[in-house]
Amino acid sequence: MISEAYAMAGNSAGQQGGSPGYEGIIMLVVMFAIFYFLLIRPQQKRAKQHKQLIEGLKIGDQVVTAGGLHGKVAALQDTVVMVEVATGVKIKVSRSSVVGTRQEQ
Repeated sequence: MISEAYAMAGNSAGQQGGSPGYEGIIMLVVMFAIFYFLLIRPQQKRAKQHKQLIEGLKIGDQVVTAGGLHGKVAALQDTVVMVEVATGVKIKVSRSSVVGTRQEQ
């Protein structure tokens, strides 16, 4: 009975093919490619666009901050932007918190 079990196991293992393990490697490569095109690449594109937005700020631009404040750029420093949210009301925000610009109304 035991010899029959070993014989059956040997026959099924011999019928599987000659390239064990390659299927797993191929699946890992396919999964990495899916993650790259669906997650990593779009995030890099958004980061590049945000960097260009931050570097392209100039005085007078209408901006929107991550906190939802809308205002006009009054002054620029290395890491800080002075935003005028109302006439005579200016606040300092980090450059990285500026998430977009908007058209003047």
